[in-house]
Amino acid sequence: MARSFIQPSPMPGLGLSAGITLAMLALVVLAPIGALLVQGASLGAEGLWAEVNRPRVWAALGLSFRLAALAAAVNLGLGLVLAWALERYDFPGRRLLDAAVDLPFALPTAVAGIALTALSAPSGAFGALAARLGGRIAYTEAGIFLALLFVGLPFVTRTVQPVVAEIDRELEEASATLGAGRLTTLRRVIWPMLMPAALTGFALALARGVGEYGSVIFIAGNLPMQTEIAPLLIVIKLEEFDDAGAAAIGVAMLAISFVMLLAINLLQVWSRRRMGDV
Repeated sequence: MARSFIQPSPMPGLGLSAGITLAMLALVVLAPIGALLVQGASLGAEGLWAEVNRPRVWAALGLSFRLAALAAAVNLGLGLVLAWALERYDFPGRRLLDAAVDLPFALPTAVAGIALTALSAPSGAFGALAARLGGRIAYTEAGIFLALLFVGLPFVTRTVQPVVAEIDRELEEASATLGAGRLTTLRRVIWPMLMPAALTGFALALARGVGEYGSVIFIAGNLPMQTEIAPLLIVIKLEEFDDAGAAAIGVAMLAISFVMLLAINLLQVWSRRRMGDV
């Protein structure tokens, strides 16, 4: 007898809920991706490569993925520290800080971009400080990095925070009783439990950073080959009625994102198996 891939559930309506879920997945996720792939496939392999293999396109793709990965890595560290502080310590203003973490979720990206540009311009607080040090933030890669930090931090914090809340303090006390120092406890006890959630937060921040548009275009300056991001280049192609060029860049971004997220998921699987063997 063939074995069913769907495990039986004591709750009624499994078939209906599964059908609705798959239908929504197909409409919301698979249909847009399929349309993009069909548009890209219409160019053929040579046409697709010809559209992507241009210095301006490679510069935009490199800038978007490089800064998104860097911002996600920094947000990984900041988000872990922030999540730990919010869950483990009681200090004045903790609830206000906890609520402020969600601001990048609620704030329109255009408003965030205008606010960051005002702060980073030579007359702004951050920009004036950078000018005194002989640097510049607005209309440079540093400005893009700052915007990606702002929009990506909540993804790591909110993903890790519930896991921190579930970690039993007795595990840390038992580790200390057995003679382990704080760094050893952090490395051997705490980090293995946080690693799957931390990688998920990193992946979410990376995905948001790669596709971010509204908060970046105001602060980037949008100079071709310098501060022009890939999403902006797609918009420019569409405004020029170059649908083939826009689709080619979209397919390239989809392929690179898929490889990066696949690597992160494989690392998550490895970390979970490693925890199961401990």
